[in-house]
Amino acid sequence: MSKEVKAAAQAAHKERKRNRIFILTMILMTIYLVWRTFFTLPFEAGTLNVIAGLLLIVAETVTVLTTFELFIQKMKVGSKQLECPDIPPEYYPDIDVFIATHNESVDLLYKTVNACTFMDYPDKSKVHIFLCDDGNRPEVAELARQFNVGYLGFSGNKHAKSGNLNYAMSQTTSPLIATFDADMIPQHTFLLKTVPYFFLSQFIKEEGKWRLRREDDPEENLNLALVQTPQSFYNPDLFQFNLHAEENIPNEQDFFSREINILRNASNAVAYTGSNTVLLRKAMEDIQGFPLNTITEDFETSIRLQQAGYLTYATNEVQAAGMTTTTIQSMIKQRIRWARGILQSLQNTNAIFSKKLPLSARITYLSSFLYWWSFFNRLVFILSPILFALLDFQIVNTDFWSVLIFWLPSYSCYSISMRYLSSNIRNQRWSQIIDTIFMPYLIWPTLLETFHIRETKFKVTNKDKNASNKWWDSLRYALPHLFLLALSLAAMIRFVHGKYGWALFFSSIIIFWLAYNMVSLFYALFFMLGRQAYRNTERIRAKEAVTIRHINRSYSAQTVDVSETGIAFQVPEPIYLPEKTILSLRVETQKYKADLEATIVYMRSEGTGWRYSATIQPASEEDKRQYMQIVYDRHHSLPEQMNLWNTAYDDMVRNVKKRLARSFSDQRKTPRIPIEYWVTFEDGSSCILRSFNYRFFSGTNFQGKGQAEEELTFYTESHIKVSLKRTGKNTANQEEELFTVENLAELTEQGLVDQLMDDLLNSHSNQTTGQENWQREYPYKGGAQTC
Repeated sequence: MSKEVKAAAQAAHKERKRNRIFILTMILMTIYLVWRTFFTLPFEAGTLNVIAGLLLIVAETVTVLTTFELFIQKMKVGSKQLECPDIPPEYYPDIDVFIATHNESVDLLYKTVNACTFMDYPDKSKVHIFLCDDGNRPEVAELARQFNVGYLGFSGNKHAKSGNLNYAMSQTTSPLIATFDADMIPQHTFLLKTVPYFFLSQFIKEEGKWRLRREDDPEENLNLALVQTPQSFYNPDLFQFNLHAEENIPNEQDFFSREINILRNASNAVAYTGSNTVLLRKAMEDIQGFPLNTITEDFETSIRLQQAGYLTYATNEVQAAGMTTTTIQSMIKQRIRWARGILQSLQNTNAIFSKKLPLSARITYLSSFLYWWSFFNRLVFILSPILFALLDFQIVNTDFWSVLIFWLPSYSCYSISMRYLSSNIRNQRWSQIIDTIFMPYLIWPTLLETFHIRETKFKVTNKDKNASNKWWDSLRYALPHLFLLALSLAAMIRFVHGKYGWALFFSSIIIFWLAYNMVSLFYALFFMLGRQAYRNTERIRAKEAVTIRHINRSYSAQTVDVSETGIAFQVPEPIYLPEKTILSLRVETQKYKADLEATIVYMRSEGTGWRYSATIQPASEEDKRQYMQIVYDRHHSLPEQMNLWNTAYDDMVRNVKKRLARSFSDQRKTPRIPIEYWVTFEDGSSCILRSFNYRFFSGTNFQGKGQAEEELTFYTESHIKVSLKRTGKNTANQEEELFTVENLAELTEQGLVDQLMDDLLNSHSNQTTGQENWQREYPYKGGAQTC
């Protein structure tokens, strides 16, 4: 059996196992919900208790049923996947690339426009790039001129982003349109990975090769109007950053872009997310352009395309990355806008009841509506055990063993199914933490918008890293969480007080839910406390070739990470790169190369080599454009899956430790290299040199008459003259004396520094003999001697 066949068989087996678990979960959860609805309501306990019990049952039912919809889509989605065809170059049509901008900075736009000019295409004359500026700003028009791309200034911000894009459509004619937000930087492969999908109606795959369709080929509904690639981000989102989880969890929005939206291929209910997308112009004209009476015109566009009979499709391959929100205030405002806008669009299109959509799509949009009520459900889940334990509400009328029989198996299967659903992008715990964080701020807007009390004002999300993010500014957003946490603690103390043995055992379910909710509330506090950001630009891990040039010497290195203003590279052996000296670096990839002027900021020993960090400045405008591509034309280095080994305990401990630890900034600018070099100076004095950092030697056991500030000279095996001066100072541990290297500049100009280092590290034979003679003459007793 070939590897391919074996892999396919294993994948099919895993899929069958997953589907069986989904089906078992739906059966057990249905039984649980029936039991809860008909056998556990506390009718004898009074009106308030019944209302609380009903709210809990409704919250459970809505949560479970929306998850069922995802399970069913997951089981169906495999048959709905489309393969990107391989089409001849001449079939690639003209395409208009719209970069929508409202008030974003020119520096932010520069990176996006630059990346768009580097996008591959068989005939690049067919790619028409336009900066669509509804601010009609002269500086943006100048940026367009600088890159030789089109500029479409639109005054007045009429109808917000929809008005801007509709105006751009009226000024252009290409059959395809690609849309990008101002901060979304496409990879060079973006067009090649999206445009061919629109030719699936003309091409078919046969025996592993693509060919034109014939009249006798089977017909397929491939009237494609939209191809959506995932929203991705090169900077950590606030969940990753504030919770010190950059290495452990993916971006919070990955769950929708790389999971939920892909599942929606099964019901043709894919959401257009406004960027990283290719649209069919004819389809957009059929729906009369981008819709106007909504603050989420992208989401409504996709619904209207589906109602017009078009296919929308989401791919799972990241082809562009942007910058996510960097302040709690801007993130909350963004989510409120999404909540209101999506509910507006569902109402505008009547998507849940529209006969223009198939039943599966209408169920998906019902699930979209109910999702925004999940924050109210979360509040119910937090308050229910508090009401029971603190205020003696009887919310569920049952006994302990019935709960174990009906709840425990269904809950266990549900948790396992959630892992299969999210492909390790998200687990149940993190979903509930995220919902808990947003919960106080999305319940009211969702309620208002559900009853058509609208907010129509559009505001671009603030992504300025320098915006205020002080903990005392953010802590006010944690007041609801603090209140709920205090209630939970009080409920826990009151409930466990005086209970021992079996009494605690029978109380374990309430204790479990109180503790479970408290973990989420503690995370919310950590999140709201925030974390100080020290970098203005993001470091992106990358391994690329670097050539370092300094005074007629060149060295090979490899990058560790890159950013717009800095670079870190690693070399196997230490090299002398003086501080405050401009070095020349060349960074090369398979596609790009850039010459940079660099200044070393700090260095340190790392692993088996030495890491140097430097600030950089591109040598020319062309080098800047190439370097921006080196930084951003890649898959980002943030995690795409969760670290499954991390538990809630691990995350909590990490957060506490990180917040208590004092920050440390590495200031060493030259390597401190340990050596063991016995030396006799010209005046007859001697010592053992213990370390070397180019500017200084440290030594012990000095024997001689030399005084502080006196110059000493010795020669290495290669006859390199080294002039030292005693400083009269010791190292931090007071065990080694410091000697300055007086002729360092001369050695550097003569290109002898590297040879000096070789002599110091590799002169073993005479060092051993010399040290033995020295020890016979000056017997060493006790600890290290310093002068």
